[in-house]
Amino acid sequence: MTREQKAAAIADLKEKFENSQYFYITDSSALSVAKVNELRRLCFEKNVQMHVVKNTLAVKALESAPEDRGFEKLYDVLKGPSTILFSEVGNVPAKLIEEFRKKNPKPLLKAAYIDTDVFIGDEQVSVLAKLKSKEDLLGEVITLLQSPAKNVISSLKSGGSTLSGLLKALEERA
Repeated sequence: MTREQKAAAIADLKEKFENSQYFYITDSSALSVAKVNELRRLCFEKNVQMHVVKNTLAVKALESAPEDRGFEKLYDVLKGPSTILFSEVGNVPAKLIEEFRKKNPKPLLKAAYIDTDVFIGDEQVSVLAKLKSKEDLLGEVITLLQSPAKNVISSLKSGGSTLSGLLKALEERA
């Protein structure tokens, strides 16, 4: 790889890291070409970008990011073969890994970066798969906020019909 190609790869990775709140670093070595293509297809279907990277280039791209992102925790896991999965939803790559590993031994999770938090180790896959997306959490909050209002409105409606029923009954007696 020429120096210009390395610089371009670092710039591309830097941009992806800066624009992504969620990415997973995995080890998909020892998978056959057919299995890697199957994994790529699954990633494409789930709207996850898969990039096989050189660790040194990834570290340089991470080092150029602002310190408040907390990328320094990821440097130690960037050893050996690495594949990075970029996603717009935090739990999708974990679910994808779980699904793919039903039939295959890999990819193994080295680390995951979820909105400034770093999860290290393959044992984190099940925890990450259970994370709720921002949209799911907002939906739950809205449902909880609407619930008391709906109860009050339904109580008022039912009370109104009871009251009108009483008035009609009294009117018929008179």
